[in-house]
Amino acid sequence: MSKLLLLGSGELGKEICISAKRLGCTVVACDSYPDAPAMQVADSNYVFDMLDSDKLKHVITVTNPDYIVPEIEAIRTEELLAQELLGKVVVPNAKAVNLTMNRDKIRDHASSLGLKTAKYNYATTELELEKAVGGIGFPCIVKPVMSSSGKGQSMIHDEKEIQNAWITAVKGMRGDRQKVIVEQFIEFDYEITLLTIRQHNGPTLFCQSIGHVQQGGDYRWSWQPAHIVPKTGAHPIEQEARRVAKIITDDLGGAGLFGVEFFVLNGEVIFSELSPRPHDTGMVTLYTQAQNEFDLHVRALLGLPIPSIKLIRPGASHVILAEHDADDFKISGLNEALAEPDVDVRIFGKHQARPNRRMGVILAPNVDKAKQAARKIKIKPSI
Repeated sequence: MSKLLLLGSGELGKEICISAKRLGCTVVACDSYPDAPAMQVADSNYVFDMLDSDKLKHVITVTNPDYIVPEIEAIRTEELLAQELLGKVVVPNAKAVNLTMNRDKIRDHASSLGLKTAKYNYATTELELEKAVGGIGFPCIVKPVMSSSGKGQSMIHDEKEIQNAWITAVKGMRGDRQKVIVEQFIEFDYEITLLTIRQHNGPTLFCQSIGHVQQGGDYRWSWQPAHIVPKTGAHPIEQEARRVAKIITDDLGGAGLFGVEFFVLNGEVIFSELSPRPHDTGMVTLYTQAQNEFDLHVRALLGLPIPSIKLIRPGASHVILAEHDADDFKISGLNEALAEPDVDVRIFGKHQARPNRRMGVILAPNVDKAKQAARKIKIKPSI
């Protein structure tokens, strides 16, 4: 029986844990706060700051896992590099985790491989940000090099907005790197995520691409398939996305699922970001695929066979967001949402609500039905 040490216990970690438990694994879930979603289904848990190298090393030592499975960005990745040298298995590997936990490292790496990206620059002070913005031009996007769920991200339209963008980025940073990336704003036609699976003993596999919409830098809804695949073969956008995804994931190496994000503009595929783990937009696969993204990640890291990836039906997902700060809240509208045919609801089990925090997800046959169901569910402070 394999033991997984899950570093990060949010909604994605919860589904990884469920998939692993179904295959007989023992799961130890870790996060910085108690009773996080994955902890509710894991065998045991630890609460600590994963940016603290000594504490991370201690937990790895006392748990002695077969696999270390990162699920969030705020991890002292240098310790994972050290642990890998000592023989520990990091998923997909420590190099991939270290590069992708930092937007600057993965963007530079993608550029070094010749992948097309938006123009970008970096800044570590407000003065440097002014210079970086001048080199990119307006409008542009400012993001911390380490953050999640759109935190710290803003769009700058003129010089007056630079100071606020810097303040927003600093407040939204995760970890201890005070650095931002400034990106050219691309008026893309749409965005896609390509779930890419590297195996220990087998070819690289791909799920059908997932279309998604972000607001405030964070995913709001997604759908799969993103493209109608012609009977004559793969969609040309799909083919190019697969080519690019294979280049960068082959270079990173290891085994597991990668979420590779692209902008699509006038039929051209532009690399955006990459996560070496299941992707939030991929929650739609809980509805659409015979093996969802979490099942595929666990199979790949364990070296189990993946004979094929089957889309069993089209579908969509839509997040359920909190609107208020609340330690004690009620969720209403479940009856109304679930009364709709072919609609499912997943509540994540987070015990604290705050504005725009993801508290659950709707799974439905299409985007319209997912949106309608999401509107029916409300998360309100208890009175």
